[in-house]
Amino acid sequence: MKADLVISNIGQLVTCASGGKAKRGAQMHDIGEIKNAAVAISAGKILAAGPGDEIANSYDATDTHDAGRRAVCPGFVDPHTHIVFAGNRLDEFEQKIKGADYLEILASGGGIISTVRNTRGASVRELVSQTRPRLDKMLSTGTTTCEIKTGYGLDLETEMKMLEAIAESDRTHPVDVVPTFLGAHAVPPEFRENADAYVALICDHMLPQAWRWFTGSLFFGRVPFFCDVFCEKGAFSLQQSRRVLETAKTLGFSLKAHVDEFTNLGGSTMAIQLGSQSIDHLDAISDEEIRSLAGSGTVAIVTPTVNFNFGSSEFANARKLVDAGCALALSTDYNPGSAPCPSQPMAMAIACRYQKLLPAEAMNAATVNAAHSIGLGATHGSIEEGKWADLLILDTDDYRQLAYEFGGNLVSRVIKAGRDVTVPRER
Repeated sequence: MKADLVISNIGQLVTCASGGKAKRGAQMHDIGEIKNAAVAISAGKILAAGPGDEIANSYDATDTHDAGRRAVCPGFVDPHTHIVFAGNRLDEFEQKIKGADYLEILASGGGIISTVRNTRGASVRELVSQTRPRLDKMLSTGTTTCEIKTGYGLDLETEMKMLEAIAESDRTHPVDVVPTFLGAHAVPPEFRENADAYVALICDHMLPQAWRWFTGSLFFGRVPFFCDVFCEKGAFSLQQSRRVLETAKTLGFSLKAHVDEFTNLGGSTMAIQLGSQSIDHLDAISDEEIRSLAGSGTVAIVTPTVNFNFGSSEFANARKLVDAGCALALSTDYNPGSAPCPSQPMAMAIACRYQKLLPAEAMNAATVNAAHSIGLGATHGSIEEGKWADLLILDTDDYRQLAYEFGGNLVSRVIKAGRDVTVPRER
């Protein structure tokens, strides 16, 4: 049988195979390891993954690559990012070191609002130009698929501009992108005294316009389009969040929700009841909500890079979520304020140390479960027949070193849809 490419001499193949479902409980310990393996690829997709001798005897390859006995794993999927923005938040970094917390900075006109001012003033071209090096950093550390949110416009014109920048980034960069509309990220200054009026603007005008844009975009029919909301003290109340998500669901959006990051407003229960694809952060989720989450199809996304960036010793209880049977995914939450981190291996390293995930659990959370959390579990996130051939060749013979070692980069080669897209390392 013909193959375009065979990657051979793989010492340890980590498939993260899941049989079409997100992993839960004891399944999180299983990385689908195959020793002395090979992978056959054709038309950008995986033909077969298995013992090297079997693949060699079954496939005649146009091209071959010798992995040199190293470990190979799926490309990472980052299911929660905010990387389309203008400017930076370096001043706030110093404020946080001095003791200011997130909500204090937000109340003083900083935080999200600071980035909103810069993003409103940028063109689509400028946003794409600033986003590309962020995607390069993610790709260089192994992320081959990511979700990107709007939410730094907070008006119709800029939110639509961000969607255009997201689409152009997807078109021109090797990383696959899933778009999310997050008009309900914060209350803009012009609506500071009337948040309900801003929610009405989102529901009556912004969401319908965004959905019309999506149906005419290259995303339509290929990936989901999500609507997200920040249900939190100082952002949007439970009632306001419900209105946004219910409106979005009626229009055809898939749903996500930022919930329980600082305070528990009941957002997890609300989002689960509405059939949200994921609920994200979960630092303050209750035991009752964890039980409800475990019995649902909603994926829990934790973002340990945020807590690390805040210098916090308190993290979402990922260990409890896994042990309760929740489907857990891991994300960098790459953004200019609370998590300026492009690296899923770094998120894995933090999660293992502070959230007590085993390396296998962190690997599954950053790949196959992360794919399920953005609606791409059938095509991305694991090395299985028929899925896109998104693979990483590592500079180690044991995948656990990705979480064990931090501060460097153990990703040697990045294969995206069967093509080498490795970002050249600066010398």
